Amino acid sequence: MTNEIAQIGFAASSSVYERGRPDYPATVIDGLMATLRLGSTSRLLDLATGTGKLARGFIGRVDLVAAEPAAEMRTEFARIQPGVPVVGSVGEVLPFADGSLDAVTIGTAFHWFDGPVAVRELHRVLKPGGRVALLWLQRDESEGWVNDLVRLVDTYRPANARRYAETPWQGAWDTTDEAGQRLFTPLEFAQTAFEQPLDRESVVQRTASTSFVAAMEPERRAEVLERVRDLLDTHEATRGREVIGIPHQAEVYWAERLD
Repeated sequence: MTNEIAQIGFAASSSVYERGRPDYPATVIDGLMATLRLGSTSRLLDLATGTGKLARGFIGRVDLVAAEPAAEMRTEFARIQPGVPVVGSVGEVLPFADGSLDAVTIGTAFHWFDGPVAVRELHRVLKPGGRVALLWLQRDESEGWVNDLVRLVDTYRPANARRYAETPWQGAWDTTDEAGQRLFTPLEFAQTAFEQPLDRESVVQRTASTSFVAAMEPERRAEVLERVRDLLDTHEATRGREVIGIPHQAEVYWAERLD
């Protein structure tokens, strides 16, 4: 994960990331257990784990290890999930032996990777037939106030701040070996709708955890967050509400390692 916005922003936002970002629904975790063919002895890597939002759903269900490039995120991970091993690593260079993993999950992160390099590295560390799942928890912008919020914050977004929906990350999964053979099966896809209930200030912290907002100078960041508070105070869908439900779609892609 070499993008400067990602490096600075996620390093600066570990505590607000934990507070503002949604947890992965239990139904999604259960689905991944089946899709990735996981059992109690399966060795699972949660890559770009952040504070462990996705990893914690697998604790006690698999042989779990996590990897995260930002030291601040790893510290928060260790505080929340003591005893779960977490290593400092980017997706393009993994500190695991060839064929040592049964599966890999990557939550809300692959669009930041150097895709083809990471796909080759995932192929290396997975056992034959091992599977990778890519997940994104997307706010449902068909909801009017959510669309207004996203549009407001996007007026501050720099050109090098990537959004999953606007990044051609899927092409990386067509990567081939030297003989021209695919490394993975074509991506499959499923999605699940859910709602994240938050108090007003946690909705603000959700915005603060956005990579490019977290990477801003303090005065600029304060300006953005104050405008978010104003929107929540005045929008007909959110004003006066103590708890605000943010609608989401959990979007899940998976592929299987080919020999």
